Amino acid sequence: MSHKLLIIGSMAFDKIETPFQKSDIIMGGAANYTALSAAQFGVPTAVVSVIGGDYPTSFLRLLTQRHIDISGIEIDPQDKTFYWSARYHEDMNLRDTLDTQLNVLAHFKPVVPAAFTDAQVLMLGNLHPQIQIDVLAQMTHLPFVVLDTMNYWITHTYELLEEVISKVDMITINEQEARQLTDEYSLVKAAKRILAMGTKYVVIKKGEHGALLFHEDSAFFAPALPLSEVCDPTGAGDVFAGGIVGYLTKTNDFSFENIKNAVIHGSNLASFCIESLGAERMLSLTPEDINSRLYQFRDLTQFDIKLC
Repeated sequence: MSHKLLIIGSMAFDKIETPFQKSDIIMGGAANYTALSAAQFGVPTAVVSVIGGDYPTSFLRLLTQRHIDISGIEIDPQDKTFYWSARYHEDMNLRDTLDTQLNVLAHFKPVVPAAFTDAQVLMLGNLHPQIQIDVLAQMTHLPFVVLDTMNYWITHTYELLEEVISKVDMITINEQEARQLTDEYSLVKAAKRILAMGTKYVVIKKGEHGALLFHEDSAFFAPALPLSEVCDPTGAGDVFAGGIVGYLTKTNDFSFENIKNAVIHGSNLASFCIESLGAERMLSLTPEDINSRLYQFRDLTQFDIKLC
């Protein structure tokens, strides 16, 4: 098994409106956000996705310039790229989806590049569970697998999703989805139910309130860095996942203690993503930016306790 990262997910056109500004059509999709985040760790990375003939080569160059392998990206010149448009409320934890056009994604059949069938870490982005199963079947070695999903698949493909969860090492899911998946309001009970499905680690994302990591009888809380301004939360969850898988690929350590570090790295990168529209901030990040903010996370969480 090789120290490589394979990312499966959507590549999209997004159009975003927040209380503060609007975007034109911009680069979006879970695969793009995840890959740009993981690229900060300098590990060999490949993306498997599908785009239409309308997808600009300039967007693809943003990946190749960061040494991301795009040989697994299928181009269908006769169809259009996946499109998503949304409007955020004043409380940007809430949004309304204005338009979703699956286009090429409706008939996506992923093919893993031969050079990455032995990848060390596999990120199964938010896609139909059958697609995720098909990708797992193409791996020549069983990697450390991280799964993302959403409420739509929980509602419409529950049994198939359960099968996927039983085959992966970690699932990242937001708190509403965790409750829907398990019919448990308590996130501790929800995590235990998900662990019982067969995965080893459960990460429950709580947006501006951080993230919870569960493993066996242990738990860990990673805060979200308090920021004075939030521009656009689109893609933050995917950037968070990209930080986790990028760090794990680089360190080759899948212990609970090291996954704690991975979650902090994911939270750190996600804090940059929300500072600008779309993926803009991920394209301008420097190692100095990242390390400086990691120190802020350390200072936010470390303290000396004095017992009475």
